[in-house]
Amino acid sequence: MFVTLKPHATEAEFAAVVEKIRSLGLTPHPITGTERRVVAVVGNTGSVEPEDFAAMPGVAEALRVSQPFKLVSREVREEDTVIDVGGVPIGGRAICVMAGPCSVESREQILEAAVAVKKAGATFLRGGAYKPRTSPYEFQGLREEGLKLLALAREQTGLKVVTEVMSTEAVPVVSEYADVLQVGARNMQNYALLERLGTCGKPVLLKRGLSATIKEWLMAAEYIVAKGNPRVALCERGIRTFETMTRNTLDINAVPVLKSLTHLPVIVDPSHGIGIRKHVPAIARAGIAAGADGIIVEVHPRPEKALSDGAQSLTPAEFEGLMRQVRVIAAAIERPIP
Repeated sequence: MFVTLKPHATEAEFAAVVEKIRSLGLTPHPITGTERRVVAVVGNTGSVEPEDFAAMPGVAEALRVSQPFKLVSREVREEDTVIDVGGVPIGGRAICVMAGPCSVESREQILEAAVAVKKAGATFLRGGAYKPRTSPYEFQGLREEGLKLLALAREQTGLKVVTEVMSTEAVPVVSEYADVLQVGARNMQNYALLERLGTCGKPVLLKRGLSATIKEWLMAAEYIVAKGNPRVALCERGIRTFETMTRNTLDINAVPVLKSLTHLPVIVDPSHGIGIRKHVPAIARAGIAAGADGIIVEVHPRPEKALSDGAQSLTPAEFEGLMRQVRVIAAAIERPIP
């Protein structure tokens, strides 16, 4: 259920609504937008009638949310969420670009990659310090040393840092160095981690699980927002299907569907979506054309020597070419790339 306040409702009337929600044993979640002020009512609202709130002073209407995901639903917040990451937005009219290597491998590698993607137009540097791998014998990342190198790259280039956090225990140390905490596909339904991220105070990039439905994905986002962190972006990175010619199947349908269901920003990961370097630009173009708010692309100075995901990583020159292409598409749909 959500309660919409009248445009000129007083602070006292707003406080009365919040207090009434608490008195019923429910949790109020205020949502302030430019068009209206809403209080989402979270909990078992089966015994509560919308009319109980609609008659209160300052209340315009009270309605039940039809979707099981409440706080992230477009029903509760009509306008798009824009996440401010130190002055760099995720969401809104401008399309954000995140780029960098799958893994942080060395000081020289991450600095070279950061300089290259910044020059081409990226505003976020992606790079894994903790790497969940299918095989325990593959490169697992430099861990805290990798985080320090990402922070160094940010210092030298001004790029914001996006990196993965794999466990609740790692949230404090990753938060110390990163600007955006990424939840990988394997952890999309790690509910303890999601709840911890709801209290960490950092923006979260939530990747879709390998076989997750859109509803399951949005419910995972709800875990984070319900714990008090509204700064969540969704990342479509491809799902597992019967197809074997590509690494995954990027669900381009998910982009417009999500934009209609939720106010959260939507990012597309063409690198994991297809897993084949020469086809990454095509999938990136498709994501932007479908209405995504940004892309996250793997770029490595020397993909043939990468310790992870070299087959899907673009060279700096290829990434520069991709940026020229997506700028054309962004302009065609009247969305700028800073």
